[in-house]
Amino acid sequence: MPDPKGLTPFKQFLAAVHDAKHAQFAARAMSKVAHEDSFAEMRAHILKLYEGTEVTHSFVDENGSIFDCVPIEQQPSLKGADGPAATAPDLPHIELPAGAREDRKDAHVPPQLGEDKTDRHGNVMHCPAGSIPMRRVTLEDLTRFENLRSFFRKAPGGGAVPPHTSSPIVAPQAVAATHRWAHAFQTVNNLGGHSFLNLWDPAIGANQIFSLSQHWYSGGSGSGLQTAEVGWQVYPQFYGNSKPVFFIYWTADGYNSTGCYNLSCSAFVQTNNSWAIGGAIPTPYSTTGGAQYSLEVSYYLYQGRWWLYVKGTQASNAIGYYPVSIYKNGAMAAHASGIDYGGETVGTTSFPPMGSGAFANTGWQKAAYQRQIYYFPSAGGSAWANLTASQAWPKCYTTDLHNYASPWNVALWFGGPGGTC
Repeated sequence: MPDPKGLTPFKQFLAAVHDAKHAQFAARAMSKVAHEDSFAEMRAHILKLYEGTEVTHSFVDENGSIFDCVPIEQQPSLKGADGPAATAPDLPHIELPAGAREDRKDAHVPPQLGEDKTDRHGNVMHCPAGSIPMRRVTLEDLTRFENLRSFFRKAPGGGAVPPHTSSPIVAPQAVAATHRWAHAFQTVNNLGGHSFLNLWDPAIGANQIFSLSQHWYSGGSGSGLQTAEVGWQVYPQFYGNSKPVFFIYWTADGYNSTGCYNLSCSAFVQTNNSWAIGGAIPTPYSTTGGAQYSLEVSYYLYQGRWWLYVKGTQASNAIGYYPVSIYKNGAMAAHASGIDYGGETVGTTSFPPMGSGAFANTGWQKAAYQRQIYYFPSAGGSAWANLTASQAWPKCYTTDLHNYASPWNVALWFGGPGGTC
């Protein structure tokens, strides 16, 4: 295909990375990479990530992020692998209770990509068959962090799973001081789970880092904690924009030396070109008193792979997987022991809005929610979640757990305005 319109062609981008100097980026207003060695490590990571990669097409999403169409077998997690990527199964069916139907209706978020969609420059927002959209990892992105490990972390100061208690959090102070959650959890052996995530557009202010809504599937504890995560987030420092983005994350050692977002390191294997991981979730977003939009997501451990499904539960909705090899024979190589759904924020002297910015008890068309929450027991099949809600910072964020008629079923309202808490 011809070079994309309005974008730096991939080969030219890669040549610029090869020739880049620390001084070019250290002087930038948003740059935090003070040491030349850290910059050299960032540059080396990008060059290794794209080594041997032939891009067939590029486009830009609604948030201004560039996506390159990379042959499936040339993505970082499959380079040098034997044979093709695996194929996904249909998810175990959940039986929706008969009887009355819940009258509150939300709409699916619009498609991210399609052969009939073009970006602001006129480039088709679709990758050819046999390739997947990979968000371009740039030095502009990486140098907004002090070093490569900070870029890979869930948040600049580290990460943590939500506390499985409704009382004030007990966790390492370096993490507890910067993270807040409003969520609902269940301790149960599982192979993943499902929900619809209501989509909002929370603002991130000064001294604030990110706001998100997600699933956590976790196993192990302490330095052996392992997770597979998915949801939407607003994270300006990471993405260079302040709009909702579809993200995935993982860790194999308690958020210490492993883990990364999206396809920014070698971990997740994408098999389907229908969704851009790390890309903009298209407008419109939910509005107070107006239309509500939601995104259906699931994880399912099958034959050594944590498969991720978006906007459906059929095999065709699977967009890729985390191989259990990344968990190094740890807990998540066999199953997860916890399921968790809700919101997380990170701040410094103050915390951003979570969800819509409204407290949970304001309900429909005001508060954020996740609905139709169920999981896949390790023994097989599917089961409705039996969750415990947690709101350890009720001054800023609250939760409200319900069991409605179909298609809402098990549902969690959560969120709040944030602030000082």
